[in-house]
Amino acid sequence: MMREVAEERMHEEIRRGGHYYGVCAAGGVLSAGTTHLVITPLDVLKVNMQVNPIKYNSIYSCFTTLLREQGPSAFWRGWATKFFGYGAQGGCRFGLYEYFKRVYSDALVGSNRSLIFFLSSASAEAFANVALCPFEAVKIRVQVQPHFAKGLVDGFPKVYASEGLLGFYRGLLPLWGRNLPFSMVMFSTFEHSVDFLYRNVIRRRKEDCSKVQQLGVTCLAGYAAGSVGSVISNPADNIVASINNKKADSLMLAIRNIGFANLFTRSLPIRIILVGPVVTLQWLFYDTIKILSGLPTSGEVSADPQRENIRA
Repeated sequence: MMREVAEERMHEEIRRGGHYYGVCAAGGVLSAGTTHLVITPLDVLKVNMQVNPIKYNSIYSCFTTLLREQGPSAFWRGWATKFFGYGAQGGCRFGLYEYFKRVYSDALVGSNRSLIFFLSSASAEAFANVALCPFEAVKIRVQVQPHFAKGLVDGFPKVYASEGLLGFYRGLLPLWGRNLPFSMVMFSTFEHSVDFLYRNVIRRRKEDCSKVQQLGVTCLAGYAAGSVGSVISNPADNIVASINNKKADSLMLAIRNIGFANLFTRSLPIRIILVGPVVTLQWLFYDTIKILSGLPTSGEVSADPQRENIRA
């Protein structure tokens, strides 16, 4: 019992220190940037299918048409914007989530855990999207307009020269509409999945499990979080692609052009294929970095599984 209390106090002090949040932010940058870089070809397919649904009416037709018309290099267009943009988003998303979770836990003592997760993830994601938005604006143009720019270096000045600062943040509201619900659902699903797995499947304290077992829990919870979040955020993802590619000048016009039903179904299969594994890898890399830094893996367990077993 004394050892358990000492471990809990140690982890609490670690979480309150700046070192903890710094490691979380760095882990978010590396995990998000790397995973999004790897899946650039799938992202190119997704964005082109969203912007030109008539020309690219399936994953196969999109792949073969792009390969025939633009060559293999087309599938890596926008790789730099993805790496740096989503790296910046990941640093804010994971680092600030941990920070806000502590702030809201202290301020709202006794509140429902889901409320803490929702508030923390929403607060972190609001900042994360401000960091991501300029990169996303350039990425979409580079991926669907082959003659616009080659990538990040020449894309940024072209957007600024033609549209000014507003050009980088034209899609911020729909980006918030996409990523705020996604982040809230993703973090909450992850936290509750971790709690469920330790209490009802493994039935052991996290600290008593090996690092490999802990990372296994992270992967299972991460996949559940990514899959659920991708369905919730798909309508806004279609709107972001439409606005940033100038298919619509406003939110309502984008919805009207796409069609209400199409908001939920267009590019959904490839988005599920894309987001589920990506989020799983992000959580795996993120928690691996935390373990290598001497920190505990992510996710809270609401009760000690061993004590629940004794009561049962």
